[in-house]
Amino acid sequence: MNTSRLKSFFSLSPFKVGCLVTLAAVLLFASFGQQKPDFLESLDNRLTDTMFRWRGTIKPAQPIVIVDIDEKSLRAIGQWPWPRNTVAKMIQNLGAGGAKVIGLDIVFAEADRTSPKNFVDELQQFLPVQLPPERLAELKAREALDHDLALGKALATTPSVLGYVFQTKDDGLKNQADIPFPSGATRLVPSNTSYKDISLLRAYRAITNVVTVAQGQSEGFFNVFPDASGTVRKVPLFMMMDGIPYPSLALEMLRIGSGAQESTIQVSRQKNTSPRGILGVEVGSIFIPTDEKGQLTVNFRGPGQTYPYLSAADILTGKDLDRVQGKFVLIGTSAAGLLDLRATPFSNIYPGVEVHANIIDNILSHDPFTHDIFSEIGITYVLLLIGGLCLSALLTYTSPLVGGLGGLLLVVGTIAGNYLFFFSHNQLLGLSYPLLAILAIFLVVTLFNYFFEGQKKRFISAAFGHYVSPQIVHQLMEHPEKLSLQGEQKNLTVLFSDIRGFTTISEKMTSEELGHFMNEYLTAMSNIVLEGKGTVDKFIGDAIMAIWGAPLEDAEHAANSVRAAFRMMTELEILRTDWEKRGLPGIDIRIGINTGVMSVGNFGSDQRFAYTVMGDNVNLASRLEGASKIYGTNIIISEFTKAELGERFYCRFLDQVRVKGKDVPVRIYEPLCEGEPEPALKMEAETFAKALDYYANQKFQEAVEIIRSLNEAKPMMLYNLYLDRIAHYQKEPPPPDWDGSYTFTSK
Repeated sequence: MNTSRLKSFFSLSPFKVGCLVTLAAVLLFASFGQQKPDFLESLDNRLTDTMFRWRGTIKPAQPIVIVDIDEKSLRAIGQWPWPRNTVAKMIQNLGAGGAKVIGLDIVFAEADRTSPKNFVDELQQFLPVQLPPERLAELKAREALDHDLALGKALATTPSVLGYVFQTKDDGLKNQADIPFPSGATRLVPSNTSYKDISLLRAYRAITNVVTVAQGQSEGFFNVFPDASGTVRKVPLFMMMDGIPYPSLALEMLRIGSGAQESTIQVSRQKNTSPRGILGVEVGSIFIPTDEKGQLTVNFRGPGQTYPYLSAADILTGKDLDRVQGKFVLIGTSAAGLLDLRATPFSNIYPGVEVHANIIDNILSHDPFTHDIFSEIGITYVLLLIGGLCLSALLTYTSPLVGGLGGLLLVVGTIAGNYLFFFSHNQLLGLSYPLLAILAIFLVVTLFNYFFEGQKKRFISAAFGHYVSPQIVHQLMEHPEKLSLQGEQKNLTVLFSDIRGFTTISEKMTSEELGHFMNEYLTAMSNIVLEGKGTVDKFIGDAIMAIWGAPLEDAEHAANSVRAAFRMMTELEILRTDWEKRGLPGIDIRIGINTGVMSVGNFGSDQRFAYTVMGDNVNLASRLEGASKIYGTNIIISEFTKAELGERFYCRFLDQVRVKGKDVPVRIYEPLCEGEPEPALKMEAETFAKALDYYANQKFQEAVEIIRSLNEAKPMMLYNLYLDRIAHYQKEPPPPDWDGSYTFTSK
């Protein structure tokens, strides 16, 4: 942020700030297009759930009943699954009771193991005469001995729709023979549309009913797909598998119940979109609006048990059959142990079969929810512009009480209007974004009134007086436009220093002695940072974090940080001498420095924040400080800091490394001095650099000879490190594409 912009910012009135926030909210919303972020969708859904609960239960008006395999049925008949001749008897009773159409929210994917035919072969051994094979086959084919056949015949003689389930993920179990066979035809409008071009949800394979059972009038899938919160809100009416659309259980029940022979998928006529969105589905004379993926947004009538439930046990004994006459009958489970429970806006425990009942009811009543994106966009812009500007004016030019009441009225009015004019008329509008924007405008303008209309100089003094030099504080107080209190990206240099073996040292002192010792050390080191135009960001135990280049610009931030590091080492020698005289332990420190673009500004919570830096380049500096214990150096800088230093500092190349959390290798250096080094030191550094060149090119023997010679002349931990590495690589060579980098596996 440049000086003129900062100056303008500090001179803004609260109303102007409110206008800017409003404009920013409008531009951000415009950038969404027709696809809002997931977190806004989640907030919209939560608000819709609340409206469902405000509305309460609506008594179903359509002829729908649920035959429930409930706890009572499980106690009477036995655990599920039941023998299928029992299910067949239930289907026959429902057919005799005059059910309009029966839908099974159950899939019979495997043969019934309780069928007597499965035991004929075993029973033969107890018979005095063995039956011939043709007689055995005849016995096994009898309906009385084949429960699957009994169920299939019962379904074939009643208006029934069998359920099945789609597997959407590739689990490697696809069988081309497992294909559903819905009895109705499916058309696309416009007729020249290809199935592959429409945006239905895709399925990988179908888990269908066994052939002997699959004798019903039709079949339909009963998949439901909860949203990210686990709540069912939309249910697909069609899904695509192998380029063919298949109808849902509820849709097929509706088609058969209405006597229609086919279903029609209405596709968007916009040819420039791929895939093309779905507008809705037609069954007979009924048009069903859907979303672009062919999903119906369910207008739930209420919590579980809103529809009439009949116990399967009673149906099997012939009770309540008069209650199914001319009705859509769904067979499903509500028993907790059978796990067909869902979460809906009304309840987290909702029988899955009742979701299908709601779908049929919605379609017959012509009242599923719809979502008009263009109405939502228009109302959002109106609320943002008119509401945002009016609220900004109220907060600026009236009392806090009036402004607060105005903001509350705007929020309550938006929610109430959404409920009365849209939700109550079966239309969903997602207005969480304008509500959040109104809240943001309220907070920003209020905070601006509170913070920025006060004493800027006193704020700056309190904020920076303890961790920048008095000269910098004075400059900031005289020229606050030079300061950005907001987060921004800047090229800075950050330094981390830490005491080696601090835990061991601290264990040898009392808490009082340790406190005096650390205060003396940290005071000396922080003074060097401040005098070197740096900012003491924070103390982390015995560690110091400092930055150069902020809050005020510093063209020499890299050089000043390295100079400060040299001074810290010099000052440490002086302190060691004094501590030795006083019987205190000597310490050594590690320093890591990195330069790069990082976020700088005030970060934290509403109650507590601090001026600091964040980002990958900050983390790299911390990693370099930790790496110095491996190389036996006191100061390590990155290649980025070295590039900023230019030729003013002489540095020894140490390694090319990948620090933890980074994939790209970084060259690291040890700064030796400012200016030209002593000839002997320069010769040593250049010789070592030559050895590392051999090392990087996998000429390990040549590298060993040079490094061993250097180590004999001047033993160093750095040289021993490379000798150990090369010894390892000579036994286990690195891969051919090795670039000479070393990867750290720890911080």
